[in-house]
Amino acid sequence: MSTSPNLTLRLLADSFAVHRFSRESPIPQAVLESETWFVARTEDELSVVCHNDIFVQSEKTEADWACFKVVGPLDFTMVGIIARISDTLARERISIFAISTFDTDYILVKNSDVDRAMKVLASEGYEL
Repeated sequence: MSTSPNLTLRLLADSFAVHRFSRESPIPQAVLESETWFVARTEDELSVVCHNDIFVQSEKTEADWACFKVVGPLDFTMVGIIARISDTLARERISIFAISTFDTDYILVKNSDVDRAMKVLASEGYEL
């Protein structure tokens, strides 16, 4: 029996890569010119998520991520969205990389896990 809300997840067509740069590094121009990208700068690092086929010279790269978009916009009063998705996938030993924006959440899973992720999420009541 499903305990998840009636949320819809859409699998994006592109594969993504997660890059780590030193904190002082600029965001690569190729990333800025691409259609979809995410960036976070902390006191320790600069992290960039972009399409897998964009070449950037980073310190570390973790490539081949599929991306599920939680169809939104989501209200800020909604709680536990990422927690429920994460818990569902963790029970199947599927690692995630989560990103939130003002309007919605994105859950990345390795391409090698995407079919299992779709199956388990559907079994928990998520629309795919």
